[in-house]
Parts: sequence; structure tokens; C-alpha cells
Amino acid sequence: MTTRSLTDVVKAYDVRGTVPDQLDTAVARALGAAFAEVVLGPEDAPGCVVGHDMRDSGPALVEAFAAGVRSRGHDVTLIGLCSTDGLYYASGALDLPGAMFTASHNPARYNGIKLCRSGARPVGQDSGLADVRVLAEHLLASDADDTTADGVPGALVERDVLADYAGFLRGLVDLSTIRPLRVVVDAGNGMGGFTVPAVLGTAAGLPALPVDVEPLYFELDGTFPNHEANPLEPENLRDLQAAVVAHGADLGLAFDGDADRCFVVDERGEPVSPSAITALIARREVSRAVAEGADAADVSVVHNVITSAQVPEVVAATGARAVRTRVGHSFIKAEMARHDAVFGGEHSAHYYFRDFWFADTGMLAALHVLAALGEQEQPLSVLMADLSRYSASGEVNSTVADAPAATERVLAWGVEQGVEVDRLDGLTLVHAGGPDDPMWWLNLRASNTEPLLRLNVEAEDPATMARVRDAVLAIVRAG
Repeated sequence: MTTRSLTDVVKAYDVRGTVPDQLDTAVARALGAAFAEVVLGPEDAPGCVVGHDMRDSGPALVEAFAAGVRSRGHDVTLIGLCSTDGLYYASGALDLPGAMFTASHNPARYNGIKLCRSGARPVGQDSGLADVRVLAEHLLASDADDTTADGVPGALVERDVLADYAGFLRGLVDLSTIRPLRVVVDAGNGMGGFTVPAVLGTAAGLPALPVDVEPLYFELDGTFPNHEANPLEPENLRDLQAAVVAHGADLGLAFDGDADRCFVVDERGEPVSPSAITALIARREVSRAVAEGADAADVSVVHNVITSAQVPEVVAATGARAVRTRVGHSFIKAEMARHDAVFGGEHSAHYYFRDFWFADTGMLAALHVLAALGEQEQPLSVLMADLSRYSASGEVNSTVADAPAATERVLAWGVEQGVEVDRLDGLTLVHAGGPDDPMWWLNLRASNTEPLLRLNVEAEDPATMARVRDAVLAIVRAG
């Protein structure tokens, strides 16, 4: 028996690979059968819900995966085209495990699967994904008959959840009374072009909002003909920035390929940092929880180690608790569930909500930004001014032969600076500062998959940030 390894396809948090050499219908079917045995069976779930993004390879892979699930006697509900947060909505609303076929912003030759348990709970390496991989490898190698003992497959049903998804989100943030806003939305030819007309428009049969949407690249096209659907890269925001200024818009929104991340541009065409958006939404969600009767001291907000220092400062000012955790959605979701946190945010523009099964949704974050802007008269740049307190480097990657050795060199340098040392996720050094001595902090983390060290630096002023960044990069790259 020859084992076909899936270690290059099944990652820490999801499945991702090139089609068809790494991810084909045989692999998809095996993964479906394994998912049924590892997740659906132990949870006693009657079935699962499956959706896909706009990639051409999606429908065939979904069909194969569904066949694998059904071969184990479990039903499959197909919801067709959807965003990743649309799949999470279906998993939560239907109380079923789910599988979303997407490779997010990766090029057209890629596809992948994001798996979740019922209620949109994540499936990662430590929560079942490794077991799914091992069983799928066995099924691929054995060529065994992968049907149920009684030979009766599960049922296959189709269900459209777009209108319900749009209505659910609209019920969480009231935009009906805000001042009129003009917003440019860059969908990057991804699933935002499918969900935005339903949520912000009337495509789902919902009442019209005082929001005038200028669409940019709404045509669904998994080849991404205009630009990569990854707004984290500055060059992919340039069309949106220009369009916001050209249309005299109040703001711009950019979604990634599967529309689970949302980036914001202000009325000047300037990007707003995801940390500032995290602070804005955190303040709103804490305020809402308190208005509903919670004691602020009992309310929690989760953020990761490379989110701006302004996030815990803003949370503390509300009287709530800021919970710091490692980078990665599985850590954010686990901490949110542990603390029953109302909200969680990451530097990468993933935003998580208790009211959305602790899952991430770029669209709900966008609604909060629109509401915050429309509930007052100032432009977005003024509204966000007090939430953009520090200068940040962004993530700077360095290719290194010996990451641990480079990290220890940076630690030795930091100790000479009199810093506080933290090892929660990589190496974090904090220089508290004082009068005429600006505060700064840095985080240095090794990549799990590449010979890279990722550096993030933040400081009270641009000069200090640049000085620390350049000093550390010189140390890291000296070896």
C-alpha cells in the first residue's frame, strides 16, 4: 500500500493546494469521508453544510467532497456560492459542521477547504485536522470501498442562505438612521461582489439603506484579472484609494477573495490600520454590552500580540478587560470562547464577534464602521484620529538560515536597552519609555512554514519606530 502524503496540502488551520496536482477530486472525496468520520460522527451530527467561492475548480471539488461525506451516511446541505463568513453563518444558524472551498487571495490555480464544527467552531491541527489528514491518506492508499456498512448514502439537499445571512447581519448593526454615506467597495473580483449587494443593497429583499455604493471589481472571477484579492498588500489598495478621492466618497472598503477580511480607506484615500478598526469596534461592542446590562469589568475583548498598543489602552478606558493571545484565528477563537469575549481583532483585518458564533466576518466589521461614521458628522479621518496614536512598521519579513540564533541576538540587544521580555508568541520586547524617552515595542516571530522571521515594531513617533526597526533588521540579517 502506497501512502499519498497530504502534509503539503493540509496546513495548520486549513487545506490549501494547487489544482489538480495537489488537490483533486480524489483528495477532496477522501477528505470528505475523513471529515465525516473525525468530526461529524463523534459530534453525532446528521450532516454538514458546504459552500464555495468563485474559483472555477470549486464545484467539482465540492461534488467530490460531498460524495465522501455522504458515503459515510451523513447528509450534505449545499449552499453554493458564498463568502467564508456566509459559510460560518450557515454552520451557526443550522447548527451543522461546515466546509468552505476557498483559497482566499491565493492565485487561480489554488483552492482549499476551511473546515469547522457545528456553530462555526474551528477545526485546526490540534482540534481534528491532523486526524482528518491521516485518515484521508489511508483512504487514498487503500482504495477500499468507502461506503457505509448498510450501503445507504446520506441525502444531498440545496439551500440558499444569502438572504438569511444578510438579514442576520443587518439585525446586529442598525444602519437605518445614519446620515447618507457614499462608499466605494473594491471586491477584487472575489465574493464581496456577491455579498455586498445583498447586505448593503436590496438584492436580498431588505429595505434600502442610506448608503450609496460605488462598486469596483464586483464581477466574480477567480483569476483576479484586476489585482490580487489581498488588501493587506498596499499595491492592491491603490485602485480603491483613487476611486474614493475621485468619487468624493466618505470611505472605501476592500475585501479579500473570500470576503472574510475587510480593509478601510478614509475620505482622503488613506488606509486605516486594522488595529484602529479593532479599537473602534471594541469600544462599540463594549458600550453595547454595558447598555444591555453587563458590568464593564466583566466584558472582555481579545487581541493578538502584534496588535497596536492602542487596542488594550482603548479597551481599558472603557472599563473592560483586554485579553492578549497568539497570532492565528484558532487562538483568537479559543480565547474568545474561554472569556466569552464580545469581540476580537487581529492586525490582518480578521474581526471576530460573539454574536457571530465567535467567528470572523469582514462584512459585520464593515457595518460597524459605517454605523460609527454615519452616527456623527465628522469625516472618517477625524473620527479615527484618537485611534491612530502610534507609528507602526507593518510586518517586515527576513529570510534567515538560523531563526533561533537571530532571535537570541535580538534578545541580547533588547536586554541592553532595559526592555521587558515576553515569550507568548515569538519574542516580544517592550520599552516602556518615559519623559523624553519614547515608548516602543517589537515582536519577532518565526514562520511555521518558511525560513522567515517576521518583525513588527511600534513606537510613539515615526523616528523612534524607524530607529528600532532598522537596528533590529541589521541584527537579524547579520547572520
